[in-house]
Amino acid sequence: MEESLNLLEMRKISEISANKKKPSSYSPLALAYIGDSVFDLLIKTHMVTIANKQPYKYHREVSDIVKAKSQAIYAEKLLPKLTEEEIDIYKRGRNATTHTKAKNASVIEYRKATGFEALIGYLYLKGDTDRLEFILNEVLNSTL
Repeated sequence: MEESLNLLEMRKISEISANKKKPSSYSPLALAYIGDSVFDLLIKTHMVTIANKQPYKYHREVSDIVKAKSQAIYAEKLLPKLTEEEIDIYKRGRNATTHTKAKNASVIEYRKATGFEALIGYLYLKGDTDRLEFILNEVLNSTL
């Protein structure tokens, strides 16, 4: 078990985006994979910090925000506000061939959500916290 993950040896969060590989060199599905987790964590963090609730209530609210149908809507609303580089990343994610589908979303919604998640993952790996904050604020202002 020498190869098991030792949490005490994990890199600092600030070092994650300082890796040597360009974020644009990751596959769009790898970007979407990390973006899904980052977006979920950002929304959960926001919800926990604004009110004290029972966990099932957080879960219900967060699930409505992070589901594929909602992400597809955010992507459509954000598109005119994105840079050329961000639009390119979004399109790479949207057009990536996936072998899965969301339970409660159409194929088109799922593809748009994958593009949105790829953008979030890209910005996270790039360390662009200003743009992540901008997108998070846009999302929260459109849902709350």
